[in-house]
Amino acid sequence: MARIIVINSGKGGVGKTTTAINLGASLNKLNHEVIIVDANLNTPNIGLQLGAPIVPITLNHVLKGKADIEDAIYEHSSGTKIIPSSLSVKELTKFNTKKLPEIMKKLSTLCDYVIVDSAAGFGDEVIAVLGAADEIIIVTNPEMPAVTDALKAIKVARSMGKVINGIIVTRHSGAKYEMPLSSIKSMLESQIIGVIPEDKAVKEALNLRDAVVHTHPRSRVSKKYYEIAKLVSGETIENKKSFLERLFRI
Repeated sequence: MARIIVINSGKGGVGKTTTAINLGASLNKLNHEVIIVDANLNTPNIGLQLGAPIVPITLNHVLKGKADIEDAIYEHSSGTKIIPSSLSVKELTKFNTKKLPEIMKKLSTLCDYVIVDSAAGFGDEVIAVLGAADEIIIVTNPEMPAVTDALKAIKVARSMGKVINGIIVTRHSGAKYEMPLSSIKSMLESQIIGVIPEDKAVKEALNLRDAVVHTHPRSRVSKKYYEIAKLVSGETIENKKSFLERLFRI
């Protein structure tokens, strides 16, 4: 069964979609079967950012009972699979978000990781997505409003009995006006599993409609997402253990 990891924040514009795409693509580069789901039903961006803005069947169709979830899976040229949501204004209403946990459970039999990009805020669709999660990764910027909303998201998730896998701080430049990482960790009472630097490569990848780990694999931001993917998959921990085992043998 796949691990269902929801990317959440509480606030929009902090880099949830970029994180979902690049974490999923990095896990795929580590030879894991990955499906990235755009569960931001009102303002979806996964398909747009990966070159599939308009597709015949979307998550919206599945939630309306018009299609099976397998019909909404599309494969990116990299091998990463995505399930886009519809950009059509006509598809914004009458979908049953209560079906999301059932859909995620079905997807978990088809791959190793289901990476879910959730909407901002705490509406019905977000609560339904959180309810389907095995783990939650919180994304925030090093700014007080974003961190405050991230704290709300953590409290909501924990009230539902969900596991917070860690915090990813995006658009970090180390400027004096930014919140120190130590303060973010203390305020959110969770470990920081990655710090993504401010990098123009992200915007360039957006223009190319692809993941930055594909378009700019040697960039600082790509290396950070790859490190996070290793940490999430447990590969970093395994490497450390093997090193210690070699050391003791010596």
